[in-house]
Amino acid sequence: MAEHPHMQLVRKGYEAFERGDMDTLRGLMASDCTQHVPGSHPLSGDHKGVDEIIRMYGRMAEETDGTMRAELRSLMADGRGHVVAVHHFSADRKGRHIEEDGAIIFRIVGDKATDLDECVADIDAADEFWK
Repeated sequence: MAEHPHMQLVRKGYEAFERGDMDTLRGLMASDCTQHVPGSHPLSGDHKGVDEIIRMYGRMAEETDGTMRAELRSLMADGRGHVVAVHHFSADRKGRHIEEDGAIIFRIVGDKATDLDECVADIDAADEFWK
């Protein structure tokens, strides 16, 4: 059975993220896309617009000296524009290391992601890592 097109879009996004290919990521998101990052650290909050999201990804890469990884573990789609992506996140920053599971709930309209709602296994650990 072929993978649902929405799952293919999200998989392509994770692959581009791993390569640091921001041009491909930009093409997968609507211009007014919003990414919601949980927690109470400098990167948390609502990042509105594809340019702001790409800037946040760049800051994450810079602050982790390129050690950041988001290994896609599984995808689930509802066929109505939602995809849940489960991943394992790891990175090093300022002498700290993080390994945690997370997920992003994608809202897809047409062939573009319009909303990314991020969830993490341990908000306190994420806050500590990014502070």
